[in-house]
Amino acid sequence: MEVAYRELTLGIAALFSDPETAHGGLPALDRLLHLGQYALGAPGMAIAELNEAGSGRVIAASGTAAWALGRPVQPYVVAAACRPGPPTYRIELGAIDDESSDQMASLGSRWIMLHRVDVDGAPVALLGAFVAEDRAADPDELAVMALLGATVGRLYAEQAGLPVQSHGNLGELADRELFIAVTSHELRTPVTVIKGYADTLRDHWSQLDEKARRDAARVIGQRSDELARLVDRLLAASTDSAAGTLSLGPFDLVEALRQAAANLPADLRRRIRLELPERMPLAYGDRTTIPNVLTELATNADKYSGRDEPVVLSAAHDRRTVLFQVLDRGIGIAPEQVHRVFERFWQADSGDGRRYGGAGLGLYLVRKTIERQNGWVSLRPRDGGGTVAEVRLPRGDVKRDAPASGEA
Repeated sequence: MEVAYRELTLGIAALFSDPETAHGGLPALDRLLHLGQYALGAPGMAIAELNEAGSGRVIAASGTAAWALGRPVQPYVVAAACRPGPPTYRIELGAIDDESSDQMASLGSRWIMLHRVDVDGAPVALLGAFVAEDRAADPDELAVMALLGATVGRLYAEQAGLPVQSHGNLGELADRELFIAVTSHELRTPVTVIKGYADTLRDHWSQLDEKARRDAARVIGQRSDELARLVDRLLAASTDSAAGTLSLGPFDLVEALRQAAANLPADLRRRIRLELPERMPLAYGDRTTIPNVLTELATNADKYSGRDEPVVLSAAHDRRTVLFQVLDRGIGIAPEQVHRVFERFWQADSGDGRRYGGAGLGLYLVRKTIERQNGWVSLRPRDGGGTVAEVRLPRGDVKRDAPASGEA
């Protein structure tokens, strides 16, 4: 096939001079994928970042691979992909999990041209191009993959905003100290408010009118609810049992979302705009977790955006998954932060003077909960400003047949 070498080389050169991508990170990886997709004429491309545990996660995707953004890559898939020998090779769809294989096939892909990115002799990422024709890769395509892979390897070797995810290198003591610091910081605010209003009622009851007493009781109730939710989060995060006991089965996601939205706090409920279809294929997961997941995502959208724009709740489906999105027009999220926000205790706005409260646990628990249901969650900037939070679950009406595998 004809490869757009000139556009590719000029694009890579521009990548290192453009202020938006010169510092690496996800902006540079996203740019590389679009360059590679154009040069190869591929329907989609993706990059999975690997970790020390032998698993990985899709951190950038384009074209027909966009659905996989945020998806975990299981250790057996990483082991099959990180084979010895030449860094670029063909991998059959049957070598990956059944759901991903079927999804890629439904979008027109026949096999994956995979490039293993090594730094200092160790694999750090997998670069994949989806191929629509059942044919062998030609030398020009292999050269393009080698060039793209070398560019990704350079960014990782220079630690240019990569890796995008923490690999959990905190020691046990450091993790415990961080937990104590976050706990003490976040518990202090609701406890102080509750104590203040309780003291006011105790010391000035006779001076307060009925409305003032009711207002004080209302604030105490609200802050007590916040305190209870925070304690639940801290306990779940500290024991790493974020999702609790799950009861998996088929359920109507649209109905679950409508009910969850109706039970949001009044201020948030008034701000939510539903753009849900009348019906969709069933989801497969634990319906009882949907209210908590929606509450976390909608609360985040509400907290980080102004009051003039609605928070939109939408849903859709494809061959293998059902999904819902929470979209806002808020301050947005920096590309280099879209994966870190799911880490335990992580805060984009840290320090005592930060504008937004929170323990950095809500999105961590969302990810843990959804991934225990064989789904995944991702965040990305929204076109025109704001953020898109997307949750995907397996479809509940799809039979999971194991496709045949084999090396070409």
